[in-house]
Amino acid sequence: MENITIKDIARICGVGVSTVSRAMNNHPDINEETKEKIMQAIAEYDYVPNNSARNLKRSEAKTIAVLVKNIGNTFFTGMIQVLEEEIQAKKYTFVLQHVDEDQDEVSVALTLEKEKRLKGIIFLGGSADNPKERLDKLSVPFVLTTVHLDEKWTEYATVSVDDVLESRKIVEYLISKGHKKIALLCGSRDDTSISVLRVKGYREALENTGIEFNEDLLCYMETPDGAYSMRKGYEMMREMLERGCDFTAVYAIADNMAIGACRALREDGRNIPADCSVAGFDGMDCGRFYSPSLTTISQPADDMAKAAVKLLFDMIKKKSRARQIVFEGELIQGESVTTAPVQRA
Repeated sequence: MENITIKDIARICGVGVSTVSRAMNNHPDINEETKEKIMQAIAEYDYVPNNSARNLKRSEAKTIAVLVKNIGNTFFTGMIQVLEEEIQAKKYTFVLQHVDEDQDEVSVALTLEKEKRLKGIIFLGGSADNPKERLDKLSVPFVLTTVHLDEKWTEYATVSVDDVLESRKIVEYLISKGHKKIALLCGSRDDTSISVLRVKGYREALENTGIEFNEDLLCYMETPDGAYSMRKGYEMMREMLERGCDFTAVYAIADNMAIGACRALREDGRNIPADCSVAGFDGMDCGRFYSPSLTTISQPADDMAKAAVKLLFDMIKKKSRARQIVFEGELIQGESVTTAPVQRA
């Protein structure tokens, strides 16, 4: 049901419009069962009230929203700056919206679309498997950025690297250096975004080179707070060390996590890379200036941000349909990886 109104919610629930209004405003003089029924219908049909009549007259508003899942991930910082500059250069208003780890970014987008009368949306991060029926409720053009979707999703605009391919590339590089026991610091077990894709690339690299996959060499994030941060990488590496895991290399799915892991390894008395090699993913400046400089997969963040804006405005102006733009990552051979140490018998 498109453009659902408060009258529609009232009809669906078999109540009056005033009852729906009282439920939304948490008014005390309403039956709890009725209130719950109304709130469930509001959630199911993605009803968002127009907070002022003024919003109805803003069809010509020129606003683009950028929704960021896990804004604490510093990889997004540079991209946000480029997105803002590119959008403002086109004389459009830039709106930045943070989406919490436990929030559904599509629900947030649906709310913003109606409240801000958006012309377009750019997603940074977020899920790689949002249900089609949810995405199709968005009535403005949108681009999913930094999320690589399966080929079956060709009706949606995306700008990304191929996370599976690039992850496989860096793990195969570690293997080429003689590493067979490679620890992996990844996202949560139920992740549906970059972590699941990069873990897939890790597993494919092992399979392609005949190395048996060992679940014990994986460390998952137990809580979303500080996701992909140096602190999270440090804590996860400490956990693996305390478990007594046997490995000669560590691959963290984000540079920040890799740097945090380096700190934990050094505190454990291990030299990097002589005792343990470390690799990351993203190609952030912090890895380049860290000592030893980080071996990583570099994503062309600025180019991806510019491509996302161009693609979005091409769709807004109906110059182009949704397209999938895939950038190639670059393997940066830093100082943090060397040949695997000889294993004592």
